[in-house]
Amino acid sequence: MTWRATILTLYPDMFPGHLGHSIAGRALANATWACNAVNIRDFATDRHRTVDDTPAGGGPGMVLRADVVAAAIDAVADGRPVLAMTPRGQPLTQARVRTLATGPGAILLCGRFEGFDERIFHRRAIEEVSIGDYVLSGGEVAALVVMDACVRLLPGVMGAASSGDEESHESGLLEHPHYTRPALWEGLAIPEALRSGDHARIARWRRTRSEQDTRLRRPDLVDHHADGPVHSPSGARQQKKEE
Repeated sequence: MTWRATILTLYPDMFPGHLGHSIAGRALANATWACNAVNIRDFATDRHRTVDDTPAGGGPGMVLRADVVAAAIDAVADGRPVLAMTPRGQPLTQARVRTLATGPGAILLCGRFEGFDERIFHRRAIEEVSIGDYVLSGGEVAALVVMDACVRLLPGVMGAASSGDEESHESGLLEHPHYTRPALWEGLAIPEALRSGDHARIARWRRTRSEQDTRLRRPDLVDHHADGPVHSPSGARQQKKEE
């Protein structure tokens, strides 16, 4: 079944963007997934095709009108989840991405200006999603991020089914470091464990480095690790020996 992304945006020409290239582009050409960008402005009802208005109570900027956005959503609604790209949303996680990737697709609503009239979230089933604690000029880049994260998980897109198994956030840990030839570069050697040919030893090294790097770089992930708390810093000593 083709995974379908419908994007509600004021700038439909921004899609599929970079997803028209590389593995995602090949999957798009092969109909593994489909991309349809719909212009929100097409649902405006006045001759000026107005989609926004000034904020109630005053203040800078403009706000996307609930009536226009609702009409756009209603026109494409078919049971797929509707995700609004907004910095006020819940953080996007790999677990949520994997769930989306196993479904029929998603409808992605891209904000602009100061955002959406809040009433739209009370009258339509919309999931507010944030891709990080920062503000973009619009939701289009965020929508591309969501699509990219989902499309690469679709069957056959990455090639080997196990390609993403050890990536950052799949197990709750950051991914281990990677190396390739030459074995010695600017005085730095590939860790000896990775050159040993001992698969069990390599697996231990990778696990230890994943745990150590997660603890050092993203301690907030430690308590949420799927297999329980990350091992104590003694793992760092083991990793040092393995190098």
